[in-house]
Amino acid sequence: MTSGADPASSPGLLAALPPEHRERLMSLAHEVRYAGGARVFEEGGAADRFWVIRTGTVALDIHIPGRGPAVVETIGAGALLGWSWLCPPRQWHLGAGTRSPVTAWEFDAAAVGELCAAHPDLGLALVTLVAGTIGHRLRATRTRLLDLYGPPRTGPGP
Repeated sequence: MTSGADPASSPGLLAALPPEHRERLMSLAHEVRYAGGARVFEEGGAADRFWVIRTGTVALDIHIPGRGPAVVETIGAGALLGWSWLCPPRQWHLGAGTRSPVTAWEFDAAAVGELCAAHPDLGLALVTLVAGTIGHRLRATRTRLLDLYGPPRTGPGP
């Protein structure tokens, strides 16, 4: 790890891991920075890494044919950016672009996979946390697409 910041003090994924797992995972981390307005990855590209956001915000988007990208969620400090590395065919399911300058810890997916194979208890903890993120992102995407393309409401709401 190249940063002096304590990952346990960051909200989200890293803080949710037990200290021994977090320490092993963080041994593979290196800090990266992105300017505001930068593309981090594109939908359909090779997913060979992931990030935990330290500062700033990232918009996750989906390409809508004939309409372009639609933002489905904006994430910030502590959030996992990128889960597609875990599931074959290891291609990004969404795109990601920074909304502000971002600092993040970056992890090489192959190295994390090797670490998890060597420490199955870490692998189970990490996969469980990533699965929670996948479920959340699926619900957020569904809600956003219904907002954009669902039938208009008529009459008073509930």
